[in-house]
Amino acid sequence: MKAMLCEEFGPPELLKLREVATPEPGAGQVRVRVEACGVNFPESLIIQNKYQFKAELPFAPGGEVAGVVDAVGEGVTAFKRGDAVMAMALTGGYAEQIIVDQDAIMSRPETMKSEIAAGFTMTYGTSMHALKQRARLQEGEVLLVLGAGGGVGLAAVEIGKAMGATVIAAASSAEKLEAAKQAGADHFINYSDEDLRGRVKEITGGRGVDAFYDPVGGGMFESCLRSMAWGGRALVVGFASGDIPKVAVNLTLLKGCAIVGVFWGAFRKIEPKEDAANFAQLFKWFEEGKLAPQVSKAYPLADAGQALSALVNREVVGKVILTP
Repeated sequence: MKAMLCEEFGPPELLKLREVATPEPGAGQVRVRVEACGVNFPESLIIQNKYQFKAELPFAPGGEVAGVVDAVGEGVTAFKRGDAVMAMALTGGYAEQIIVDQDAIMSRPETMKSEIAAGFTMTYGTSMHALKQRARLQEGEVLLVLGAGGGVGLAAVEIGKAMGATVIAAASSAEKLEAAKQAGADHFINYSDEDLRGRVKEITGGRGVDAFYDPVGGGMFESCLRSMAWGGRALVVGFASGDIPKVAVNLTLLKGCAIVGVFWGAFRKIEPKEDAANFAQLFKWFEEGKLAPQVSKAYPLADAGQALSALVNREVVGKVILTP
């Protein structure tokens, strides 16, 4: 089979397309023929050896896949050959086939095509956990989403609306804000040429936001923290800007607010029943038409480095996927 391998740690352009042996599933494992694979920011860190998970060279990055089961290992009873599934793994997705543990696989809704399923698990799983378990977002509250034109940002916009919140979308371009509008956002801030804090104050009548969702990091985090309503929750999701913000913690005292970390990967392992309940709700919303994942471009496997570079450079609206 073909796989896009990281043979030395470094930038995406170092990934190489190679022919490798087809893997065989062990006990409790399933082999999936990959129809589509999501491209996600953590992969840019894993291939540079800068992520909390350390991979051993050589390896294929990518962990968010959709496809069809084509082999099962000993003891697997929940899945069979031919099942349409979606799966999460730490690595291995940038390939024609992947081995995953059976507890890392989900059957996907019949109406969900593989191209959509490949971009669903991580973005919607992260955003659902962030807004439900970490922010405890309530109907009628105001949610501010940074990076609202990206994959997790658009998922947060849709989920926030499904939960009954008023959603303010903030992004760096008119194109990304248009995508947020299609996702259902109520208000819009282009932080490339608008004052973020001033616009939040204007939109909320000076009250501030009840929660903000930040996958970007950098200097905007403190501006958002200063724009919080009393008792607000600041969601630390990621650092796509490459800058981990440092803030004066006295702001949490003055605002009576909380800074809350969001690590979906750990949550799904520690609290699998809660994660499963999250996805049951997400699938229900999807089938009701409340969630409409936006895939902006599909790349062939050989162009995985180009796809990942586009994501890192924040040139992407919605999700990008690979189609082996």
